[in-house]
Amino acid sequence: MTTSIASPKPTAHGLIANIALGVITVLFLLPLIWLVLASLDPGATLSLRAPEEVSLDNYVEIGTWQLTFRPMLNGLIISGSAALLVVVLAALAAYPLSRYSLRYGNHFLYTVLFLSALPVTAIMIPVYTMFVRLRLVDNFLGCVLFLAASSLPFAIWMMKNFMDGIPIEFEEAAWLDGASSLRSLRTIVLPLMTPGLAAVAFFQFILMWGNFFVPFILLLDPAKLPMAVTLYQFFGSFGVVNYGNLAAYAAVYSAPVIVLYFVVSRAFSGAFRLSGGAKG
Repeated sequence: MTTSIASPKPTAHGLIANIALGVITVLFLLPLIWLVLASLDPGATLSLRAPEEVSLDNYVEIGTWQLTFRPMLNGLIISGSAALLVVVLAALAAYPLSRYSLRYGNHFLYTVLFLSALPVTAIMIPVYTMFVRLRLVDNFLGCVLFLAASSLPFAIWMMKNFMDGIPIEFEEAAWLDGASSLRSLRTIVLPLMTPGLAAVAFFQFILMWGNFFVPFILLLDPAKLPMAVTLYQFFGSFGVVNYGNLAAYAAVYSAPVIVLYFVVSRAFSGAFRLSGGAKG
């Protein structure tokens, strides 16, 4: 004899919550819908409307090396390098905080939390002066170092939380076999926390890909600017704004993040299957 579980009856509170979530969803989707429709409309305006004639002319007009592909390559180099540097440094910094009982460990974590809340604009002037003396202005290295340094505190917090979920018994067995802490981190901890690494890398890449202020201040040569800055210049360099071209440019600008999202999603699912097999 089988028993069926009755589904909960809808309540007034649940109905209100669903309506509120629906309104929020619509508010988020409307700009995206305008972006897609305007990019396919040669006569696009600020109003949300279906194009009278679907055309790829806007994408063709912006599809040049100077306007789109070079800034995209610059952004990928800057954001990818800074995100990779943050992941490596955050893993090395979070490991002793997660595995060892340090005397001033909590104080260090609170300091890191404070630094993660410090606005970048508050330290930009002294950092710019220092970078001028070190000749790090107007090159990718200076931009990568500053982005990585400003994002590292929060990344350490994220990495430590993921690392705390890895049982230390796995490492203790490796230590008995003569493995060093660095080797156990590289061969045991990091492979088991692949979802955490993917989450930190994805989050950091998104933050750096959308960062306008840092490259705008540190990069002077227009040929080195990423798409986050050239998108801003798109408003003031062409007189009257061509909303169709602007929408197409914004759509192309969003493409790397969307592709990375699907890649990271597959990494998440595969890593969770592996971790589930290890626990079993």
